Amino acid sequence: LSTFLGILMIPSIYWLMPSRYNIVWNSILLTLHKEFKTLLGPSGHNGSTFIFISLFSLILFNNFMGLFPYIFTSTSHLTLTLSLALPLWLCFMMYGWINHTQHMFAHLVPQGTPAVLMPFMVCIETISNIIRPGTLAVRLTANMIAGHLLLTLLGNTGPSMSYLLVTFLLT
Repeated sequence: LSTFLGILMIPSIYWLMPSRYNIVWNSILLTLHKEFKTLLGPSGHNGSTFIFISLFSLILFNNFMGLFPYIFTSTSHLTLTLSLALPLWLCFMMYGWINHTQHMFAHLVPQGTPAVLMPFMVCIETISNIIRPGTLAVRLTANMIAGHLLLTLLGNTGPSMSYLLVTFLLT
């Protein structure tokens, strides 16, 4: 539910006179477009910056929704992080293997690896590349839940703390 609260701000685009919010948001989008265009270079495909800006906006709105009281952030659920990580990882891997095959093979064997260990390193690097989106999604979810848990624990102990301890913690 908190994922769709950002949609409430979209109708301001269709107003006759743009609001301050709309002007600020358009300048942020333009800045992000320029940054991604610089990163992707001249060989970047048309519309690729739109995909990255859309993902950035989705994650930004979801994380800001988590700052409001009594709203649990949807990006701290494993289902959302995995549903974002797996397709993106699969697309990047397919794009890399199709268009930059030599570079992808070069990343399977680190520099300075002895010739005897190269077949084992290829297996290890392949396995680590396959499990990477799952491990990163689990780490992100665990870190966000730990942060929420820490804030809840500190929020519940605040009223019972002494004034001296509160001033010590704040300074």
